[in-house]
Amino acid sequence: MNKLKIWFRKNWSTALLFSIFIVLLVSPDAKAWLMRQIVSTGLLNSRIEKKKTEGVIENFSVRNDKGERINTSELNGKVVFINFWASWCPPCRAEFPSIQTFYNQYKSNKDLVFLIVNLDDEAAAGKMYLEKEQFSVPFLVPEGSIPNVFFNGSLPTTVVLDKSGKIRMHHTGMADYSKNSFYEEINQLLIESQ
Repeated sequence: MNKLKIWFRKNWSTALLFSIFIVLLVSPDAKAWLMRQIVSTGLLNSRIEKKKTEGVIENFSVRNDKGERINTSELNGKVVFINFWASWCPPCRAEFPSIQTFYNQYKSNKDLVFLIVNLDDEAAAGKMYLEKEQFSVPFLVPEGSIPNVFFNGSLPTTVVLDKSGKIRMHHTGMADYSKNSFYEEINQLLIESQ
């Protein structure tokens, strides 16, 4: 026992780092917190691209918890923010508070549509996560297959469509959507004509 005390006195920092590593390894919330700190630096953020004239406009359908169907092809004239996420995904959890902040800022803007698409195997798990964290973003699930131009299997993935339905941002991985620089880009899209 005495040898153990001596080892801890000499190696307390190693023991502390090892303990932190174990917590990060087993706790999705701890991983999300650490990732949130990283994403808040803005280094991982994507930028909205300049308007392109070419490009194929893909249709994608989602369904809300009332069973109502929303097609992206019916959203012409609106800017569309699409986020693919799952409750078990630590990077998704890390960026979700910024998505909620962004949603709160723009939810009353009728020219901006939020498609927050849950990809949990059981939709109830995603719904429970939103309720537990008190997030009020729209809860949607895919209706049919998701075109590869929107989602290639990596979570989280975020896509922004302009008013003509063209992809202007496609970002794989976590990002902070609560930054003024992102709001400025969204505002620019909102004033662009089709």
